[in-house]
Amino acid sequence: MEKLVYLLPVLGCAVMMGGMMWMMMRGNQAGARQQPDPTTQEDIAVLRAEIASLRAQQTEQTGDADRITRT
Repeated sequence: MEKLVYLLPVLGCAVMMGGMMWMMMRGNQAGARQQPDPTTQEDIAVLRAEIASLRAQQTEQTGDADRITRT
């Protein structure tokens, strides 16, 4: 009987962990069905354009640095 007292918290922890994992998996499936917000899509497009602009500037700056060091 004393061994059962020590075993119950271990089993309870495993059962609760399984229950939490099951609940989290159910939550992810519900979120996958929702359509993204149109403003979010616009924000993503703006950020991607900004990244492209920054990469172009960085490429220009490294090109300038290469020309300076070669001359």
